[in-house]
Amino acid sequence: MNPTPVTFDVPGGTLHGLRFGTGDRTALAVHGITASAMAWPAVAAALPDGWSLVALDLRGRGASRELPGPFGMAAHAADVAAAATALGGDLVLVGHSMGAYVSVLAAAAHPDMFTRLVLVDGGVPLPLPEGADPDEVLAATLGPALERLRTTYPSVEAYVAFFRAHPALGPFWDDTIEAYVRYDALESPEGVRSRATDAAVRADGRDLLLSATTIDDALRTVPVPTTLLVAPSGMFGRPPGLLPADAVAAYDAAVPTLEVETVADTNHYTILFGADAAKRVADVVTGRSPTPR
Repeated sequence: MNPTPVTFDVPGGTLHGLRFGTGDRTALAVHGITASAMAWPAVAAALPDGWSLVALDLRGRGASRELPGPFGMAAHAADVAAAATALGGDLVLVGHSMGAYVSVLAAAAHPDMFTRLVLVDGGVPLPLPEGADPDEVLAATLGPALERLRTTYPSVEAYVAFFRAHPALGPFWDDTIEAYVRYDALESPEGVRSRATDAAVRADGRDLLLSATTIDDALRTVPVPTTLLVAPSGMFGRPPGLLPADAVAAYDAAVPTLEVETVADTNHYTILFGADAAKRVADVVTGRSPTPR
């Protein structure tokens, strides 16, 4: 499935994205903190006829790399709302990882634009421990990813090889993952770097940690039907998952609009890239099958 580039006017310039498919029903997709619109082809391919998926490159990533700040969850949520307005509303909003938190805020602020909200391994607040330094927590959580953003690689092939060695991706490597990595590889006279900028990722990571109360309020009050799909393994391919099980259970019990499902045999990344998992995400997006309880 060859995507078509799309653009949206937002404060500061142009937000870029990719449209997969030509159907009248549309899912608007929001990627994770160091990712891009190319996180979504497997989900898009699993959608039925009559559907399309528009995946955004958030500012500071992908083709939106040069779009300046401000960054942060509220800024990205405003960009999502601008894209939704341009697309005409009546959308299913789906977000992965950091994109899930952005999507919670966008859906809570603009519920009239979205018919359904799908959160993929994200969206449950991750409060900053009392007395903790947010920059130290960010470094401990995203250390390898931040190091990758600061590293210049000698070639695209070297950049691909780095990802192939990742424990959550390498064992599941396929053409979809490789296309995702190659899209992110930015060639320059100095070498190859990620299209995700260090400044954007650091600002967003810090803001995410400091926005737990705002996200909590939004998740508890979002009025549209919401499904949270959870990966049992985390960012390095091993249990536990990214989201604390007790927090997920608490929100599941407390939020009447929220349904929670664990997608078996997935990690934080393969929940989007694996064929069976991507089909499950697509099923929830379209409402083709009920969410098990």
